[in-house]
Amino acid sequence: MITAVAFGITLLYASYRDLKERRVPHKTWRPALLVAAPMAILIYGQAILADWRTGIAYIIIVALFCGFFYAFAALNMFGGADAYALIVITAAMPFFPVEPLLGIPPHAFFPFTVLANAVILNIVAPVALFLRNIAEGNRAPLPYLFLGFPVDGRNIQNVFGFVMEDIEERDGIVERRFVGFAETLRRMASGKGRRYTKDLRLHPEEHREELALYRKAGRVWISYGIPFIIPITAGFMTALFIGDILYWIMKTLAGM
Repeated sequence: MITAVAFGITLLYASYRDLKERRVPHKTWRPALLVAAPMAILIYGQAILADWRTGIAYIIIVALFCGFFYAFAALNMFGGADAYALIVITAAMPFFPVEPLLGIPPHAFFPFTVLANAVILNIVAPVALFLRNIAEGNRAPLPYLFLGFPVDGRNIQNVFGFVMEDIEERDGIVERRFVGFAETLRRMASGKGRRYTKDLRLHPEEHREELALYRKAGRVWISYGIPFIIPITAGFMTALFIGDILYWIMKTLAGM
């Protein structure tokens, strides 16, 4: 619980920093890690002394999850701050510190519940976005209605997100197309070709041509800009106090 309190405070602060600046330095976690490190050593030691096979199994699972999060960050599937938060939580809090409202799930692996809850809670944003687009009469291929919204091209650099369209000008005519999901994944993996509005704001001289095109285009579709650290924080809090939402859903659907 000492570690949980330290991580909870840090996650709330990290969410505030990410919303305001879209940047969470690694040093943000240093005070919490100073608290968590001795607690983690104590917990792992107690687990191995109680049942060394189970303790070793948890250490292996922790290593696999940390490797998974690191690989996703390396492939640009996660933000660095998001991956770092998940790695820290996984390494320092493998067990549930207390029994939540819905009980401890069979896997009893706290970081998995945090991640599962974060993903489920993150689904709320696309649904709300879809309803907003429908209400405002915004037109786009169906998947994009869940993932983005149009903004005024003259102010695009003042909104957080990444540009979901490729826009070009040929013979004085502005041509545009939505970037497909497979192409988006390739761009994310390569780290190239994905244009963030933050870059447009920080380096306007480097993107003068793009900004001029966006102004000509009128309205440009961008992704919604909610940092994943916020769903991670919500997933952490719900895992701590409520429990595993995914397991509860599966259990309810199975009629158990």
